[in-house]
Formats: sequence, C-alpha cells, structure tokens
Amino acid sequence: MKAERTEASGEGLNGLAADFSGLVMLPHTLFALPFALTAVVLASYSADVTWLKVLLIVTAFTGARSAAMAFNRLIDQRVDSANPRTRGRHLPAGRLSRWQVWLFVAAAVGVFEVSAALLGKLCLALSPIALAVIFAYSWTKYFTAASHLVLGLALSIAPVGAFIAVTGTLTFGVLMLALAVVLWVAGFDIIYSLQDEAFDREQGLFSVPARLGAARALWLSRALHLLSFAALGAVGSYFPVGILYWVGVTLIGAMLAFEHSLVSPDDLSRVNAAFFTVNGAVSIIFLGLNLADRLL
Repeated sequence: MKAERTEASGEGLNGLAADFSGLVMLPHTLFALPFALTAVVLASYSADVTWLKVLLIVTAFTGARSAAMAFNRLIDQRVDSANPRTRGRHLPAGRLSRWQVWLFVAAAVGVFEVSAALLGKLCLALSPIALAVIFAYSWTKYFTAASHLVLGLALSIAPVGAFIAVTGTLTFGVLMLALAVVLWVAGFDIIYSLQDEAFDREQGLFSVPARLGAARALWLSRALHLLSFAALGAVGSYFPVGILYWVGVTLIGAMLAFEHSLVSPDDLSRVNAAFFTVNGAVSIIFLGLNLADRLL
C-alpha cells in the first residue's frame, strides 16, 4: 500500500509539472532564447564569456518568461474561457487553480531575481524594469492594437539583458538586434492573431487583424518582417562577423518569405505551421550559424 501511495504521489507531481510546463508553453522558449544566446555570442567579441554566466542567463530568461506567460494566463482567463480556440487551456479547463498559478508566478519571479543578482548589480537594478514591461504586455490587448509590438518589446529584453550581463554596457549593435526581435515577433504575432480576428472584434479586444482586417494585417506583417531583416543587416555591419552570419541573415529572409507564402486572407489552415515551425527554425538556425561563425 505504501508503494502504491508513493507511486500515486509521484504521478501527481509529474502531472502538476506537466501542467505548469503546458501553462507557460515551455517549448516556445525556442522563439526568443536563441536570440538571447546570439547576443552572448556577439558580446564575446568584446568580453569574456563563462559557462556559469551562460547558465545564469538561461535561468534568468526562463524565470522571466515563465512568470510572464503564467501572469498572462491569469489576466486572460475570462476571454480564454469565452474563446473556443483557448477554452481548453489550463485555467479555463480547471486543470490549475488561480492560487496555484499565482504561486508559480511568484516562484518564477524569484528565480529571475536571484539569477539577475548573480549576474551583477546592474542586471539586478534593471530587473524591475524588465518585469514591468513583460507584465504590462498582458493588459495591452485591452486598449491598443500595438499590443503585438509590446510583445516584441518584451521578448527583445532577452538579448539586451544577456548582452548587459556579459559586457556591462549597451551598444548600437545589440539595440539593432533588439529592434530586429521586436519587429520579427510583432510580425509573426499578427499572423497568429488572424485566427481570432472575429472573436477579438466581437469582444472588443485590440489586435491588428481585428482593426485592419486580414489582408491589410498581412501586409503590415510583411513590412515588419522586411524591417526586421534590415535591422539584422545593421547588426552585422556593427560587429566583426564573418560570412556565416550573412548566410544566417539570408536564410532568415528566405524563411520569413516562406512563412508569408503559407498564409493568405482566404486560407488560414497553415497558420500554426507558419507560427510554430518556421519561427522556431528561424531563431535556432540564426544562433547556430552565429556560433559557428564565431568559433571559426
């Protein structure tokens, strides 16, 4: 009987861990974390990088992102319950309670703050600003269609913070990398929000598709991605990168063009492929080629 109780308890803990992982969509760290690590690679041109510092950067990023995602689920519980696409999420479905998610947010903030403190006084001093931005995003969809850009700003904190953690400074090059992330994220978030165009309009939520319609929203997304591509060019012009960096930028341009070929105002059946597959590959390939470029 004791063994059975232990096994049941283990299954409960494993199930709870799986629920929290699903709550914050942990695999989606592939979108922004590689850009934070790319900033570390670029920072290594002017400062030493240690494995401990890389580990602390990854831990800080994971804590901040987990806190932001869980907080966003708390703020969006009402609209998630009303939206057929999202009512199966953990809070609307009752798989997690609000107090459990609040405790998770507090724990994730703690992980972020401890990691920031270990990265240095400057990182710790700037950490409240980072938290303010990533938490503020959760309310923006209720009053501005610029919410897509705010999401991009929230994710762009990762490469900026990573660069500061390594060098203790900010440069034009890393600000251009942050701008590229802002525009890239805003562009693909507009594509993803096409799925909720009618729902957002009905509920009075602010998104570009709800305000402009699918066709004009897609044109704006294309323009944002074109500007993101240009910003990556500015990054390469600032740092002493080699040929593989430019191969990475070229591949990103091609992949973003492919992403837009998957979606049209009349066919949203491949939105998930455009959002998850292409954008996950963009960040991983870019990091891989930057790292190879630096090592070679």
